[in-house]
Amino acid sequence: MEGQRPVEAAVEVRDITKRFGQVVAVNAVSFSVAEGEFFSLLGPSGCGKTTTLRLIGGFEFPDGGEVLIGGRLMGRTPPNRRETNMVFQRLALFPHYSVFENVAFGLRMRRLREAEVRRRVAEVLELVQLGGLAARRITELSGGQQQRVALARALVNRPRVLLLDEPLSSLDLKLRLQMQEELKRLQRELGTVFIYVTHDQGEALAMSDRVGVMEGGRLYQVGTPIEIYERPRTRFVAGFIGDANLIDGVVEELDGRTVTVRAGEVRVRAQRQGWERPGGPLTVCVRPERVRLDAAGTANGLRARVEERAFSGQLVKYRLSAGPLRLQAAVPYLRGIPLFEIGREVHAGWDPEQAVPVPAEGGE
Repeated sequence: MEGQRPVEAAVEVRDITKRFGQVVAVNAVSFSVAEGEFFSLLGPSGCGKTTTLRLIGGFEFPDGGEVLIGGRLMGRTPPNRRETNMVFQRLALFPHYSVFENVAFGLRMRRLREAEVRRRVAEVLELVQLGGLAARRITELSGGQQQRVALARALVNRPRVLLLDEPLSSLDLKLRLQMQEELKRLQRELGTVFIYVTHDQGEALAMSDRVGVMEGGRLYQVGTPIEIYERPRTRFVAGFIGDANLIDGVVEELDGRTVTVRAGEVRVRAQRQGWERPGGPLTVCVRPERVRLDAAGTANGLRARVEERAFSGQLVKYRLSAGPLRLQAAVPYLRGIPLFEIGREVHAGWDPEQAVPVPAEGGE
């Protein structure tokens, strides 16, 4: 079931609230993360996701609510006494230390035997594919290699939960994609819980077992990447996750499995969810890749004009106007098939089951 709490929770966040002066940074947020799960908190800057991560790690304490790790209430337990470790957005590596010394730092603070320190550092450097660079200084490494050192330093302590605060944001696109694959590989091999904070929707969808979407200090929806994308529960989630056509209107008719919505002079149909009410405001969410062009006979057929066109390799993206409506369509690029020219009149449409109703602006 979508967003259902896992049976065995490594981390439980129960109704936590955090204020900074008059600002409510985190507002009654609850979720749980299962053992071995890769869980992401996703949202725009300032939505409260990093503060939530810091509350789990013990770098901040909640004004209300509870954090549990492994079933134990954390209360005001400091970070060094929690079964967590954190990788910060700014890696905070020691530039005058070698790779080995950076990774070994935490173990030596715990006064482990030197033989144990060397064994564990060697193991984790192999895991992050830095086995041959132990003697290098941090300043001699690339950005991706420095990122791996930060991961190794966090993982060498064998935390139950690894907290990651936008660790890839400073990397270029190609390296970021490579590191996404590396992080997921590491998480699968170790079975460690990863709680990952990001504002990048693609990053969260590609890496996570489940995603929690935040805005304004509130958690709006938790689900698998497919659930979040295909069945958003709010207008904000629909618009924030990927591209979306959001058509605002009024419920005109409920007919079996579909709902008909009137948007000005246009009527569109969507798959019914069960909570819609005749005469009530409603937003229809249609993903651009669900919109077909020159598809006469579809249930949501509209005459539209091509306003813009952009080629992006596998897809051709069109911006359309259909009376007062502005739509996006993303269609596969096929060699030899002519593109629609700007200014051309086209027939745009989609199947009702490919459209999802969500509450209108301000609705729950």
